[in-house]
Amino acid sequence: MIGRKLRNRYEIQEHLGDGSTATVYKALDTRLSRQVALKILLPHVRETTRKRFFQEATAAAQLNHPNIMAIYDIAEEDELHFLVVEYVEGVPLSYYVPSPPEVVVRLGIQIAQALHYAHARHIIHRDIKPANIKVTPDDQVKIMDLGLALPREATRVTADGMVIGTPAYLSPEQAQGQPLDHRTDIYSLGVVLYEMATGHLPFDADEIPALLLQQVKQPPPPPRLIAPDLPVELERVILKSLEKNPVRRYQSCEALAAALAATLPDAARADQSLPPASPRLAADDPRTQTSRIARRGQPVIRVFLADDHTILRRTLANFLESRDDFLVVGEAPDGESALRQVLALLPDVLLLDLNMPVKGGLEILPTIRAEAPNVKVLILTGREEDYYIMRALRAGAHGYILKSADETELMDGILKVTQGQMVLGQGVAERIVGGLIGGADNLINPQERQVLLQVAAGFENADIAKNLHLSLPVVIETLAQVMNKLGARDRNAAALQALREGYITLDEIQD
Repeated sequence: MIGRKLRNRYEIQEHLGDGSTATVYKALDTRLSRQVALKILLPHVRETTRKRFFQEATAAAQLNHPNIMAIYDIAEEDELHFLVVEYVEGVPLSYYVPSPPEVVVRLGIQIAQALHYAHARHIIHRDIKPANIKVTPDDQVKIMDLGLALPREATRVTADGMVIGTPAYLSPEQAQGQPLDHRTDIYSLGVVLYEMATGHLPFDADEIPALLLQQVKQPPPPPRLIAPDLPVELERVILKSLEKNPVRRYQSCEALAAALAATLPDAARADQSLPPASPRLAADDPRTQTSRIARRGQPVIRVFLADDHTILRRTLANFLESRDDFLVVGEAPDGESALRQVLALLPDVLLLDLNMPVKGGLEILPTIRAEAPNVKVLILTGREEDYYIMRALRAGAHGYILKSADETELMDGILKVTQGQMVLGQGVAERIVGGLIGGADNLINPQERQVLLQVAAGFENADIAKNLHLSLPVVIETLAQVMNKLGARDRNAAALQALREGYITLDEIQD
C-alpha cells in the first residue's frame, strides 16, 4: 500500500500499525496538504464488525473537541473501506504508567473533559484504555478509536448480553452484558487512573472468565497499599470511579474532572481549566452537589465498616457513599480481617460491630488503639448491655452507638469522633448519665466472665479450676466476688443474672 493514492487524494506514506479489524497508515491529503491517518478495514471481516466500523464514523463525526481524534471522511475504493482520521503524533497513554500524582491528575482531567463532551452528545466510548489514548508532545490528550462508541439513536450492532470491550478495563455492567450508559466510561477511566497511579491494574487474571468475575464481584485493592505516597484525596477519587454500582460512582465526567482538580495543591489547580458547569442544573442535582463539594476542597472522611451482617453493611456503605464527604475504603465480615485491613489502610473512622466471627470487636479494639492510634473507633452495635458499653469505652472506643440509631445520629457521630469528641448514642448516654452502669468496682472482669461462662455451661468448681488452669480456692473466691457484684444468692443464680444483664451470652456458652 505504500505509495498508493486512494480516491486520487490520499497518498499512503507509512504503515503505522495493525489491529484485529483494520490496518492504519499515515497518508498525505494532497487536496488540503495535511497529514492524515487512514484506517482501512481488513477484508473478510464479519458483517457486525463492518457495521461497527462505520458506526465509528457516524459517532465521532458528531464530535469536535481538542481531546478527541477527529474523523474527516469515510470512503471506499476497489472494495477497500476506510476512514480518514486526524493524524496524531505522540505516545500511547501506557507510556505514562506509572506516573506521579500530578501527571495522573493533569492527564485524567483532559480525558474526563473529553468524555463529558461526548456524553453530553449522548455518545459513550465503551473501550477506554491506555491503548486508545495518545498524548502529544505538547501534553495534549487525544482519545482515539471510537469503534465501539455508541450514539443513543444508533441501531445496536451487538445483542444485549454480549460482552464487548477490553476485559481489564470493562465496567461490571459491561462484564455482565447489561445495557450501558455513560457511567461505564467513568468506571473504565477509573481503571486507567488506578493503573497510572500505581503501575498495576486493579484486577488481573490469566483467564478472561476469572477477570470478568473480579470486575463484577471483587473490590479493588486500595491504591495506597501499592503506592503509599499517593495522596489520600486522589485515592478517594479513583475508588469512587471504580464503584461496582453505577449509582455510587461519579454521575458525570464533569464531576470526576472537578474532583481530580481538587486533589491538586492550589497553585497547580490554578493552571487547570475545568469544563464549564452544565447550564441551570438544579441545586439538588447530584452532579451539582458533587462538583460543588469537590471544588470546595471539603475534607473527605475515610470510613471502614466491620460487621458480619452483609445486608446491613452494604446498606450502610451505600448510604455513606451517597454523600460526597464520606469514602468507604474497605469492609470486613469478621474481626480478624477487619484488624488486618484497618492496620494497612488506616482509615479516619472504623465503624465496629462487637459480635463477629473469628474475632469480636472487643478482641481487636485494644490492638487497633495501640497500633493505629489515629484511627477513631465508633462502636455500632445492637448490644446495649452495661458490660459491653463499659468494656468498649475502657478499651479506648471513641464512641458507642446502637444500631437502632437513625441516619442523622450516625452521621453526627462519625463527624464528632473525627473532631476528637466522645460520642454516646441515644440509649447509651442515658444509662451512663443516669448512673445505671456501675463503677469500676462493680464491673465484671474477664476472669469472672470466664468462671460464669463455665458455671452456665454446667461445670462444677473442680472442673472449672482444671479448664481455666486456676486453683480451686481462686475459683471459689472469684465466684464469691461475682455473686456479691450481681446480688445473687448462689453460683447458678449469678450465671443466670449475668446472662440477663449481657455479661455473658448464649452464643459463648454454646461455643
